[in-house]
Amino acid sequence: MNEFDRMRRTAERIKETYPPGTRIQLDHMEDPWAPVPPGTRGTVQYVDDIGQIGMKWDNGRSLSLVPGEDSFRKLTDSELAEENNQKNNNDMDGDDLDEDDSPVLSM
Repeated sequence: MNEFDRMRRTAERIKETYPPGTRIQLDHMEDPWAPVPPGTRGTVQYVDDIGQIGMKWDNGRSLSLVPGEDSFRKLTDSELAEENNQKNNNDMDGDDLDEDDSPVLSM
C-alpha cells in the first residue's frame, strides 16, 4: 500500500468515527500560536480528505483538530444528556419571552 492509500484509508476511518454532529471535548491542542483552550467542547462540522476534523467550538472558534497531534475525546452519553438537560433548562428560563410571555423576535 502506498502513502496515498494509507492516508485515504485513515481519513475514511476518521470520517466514520467522527461524523458531522459528533460532540468532542479537547484535552490538548498542539497549535503553538493560538490553541483552543483545554476542556473546550465543540461539534464536528466535517472531516477533510486528509483526516483533519473541522470543528465549531462552543467558544466561537473554528480551528480544526489534527488526529495524532491533538488530544481529544467524544463526549459520553451521560455528558451529552447533561448538555441537553442544561440546554432545555436554559430554554425554559424565560429569557426568550417578553413581559407578556410572548416570544421575543430579534433581527
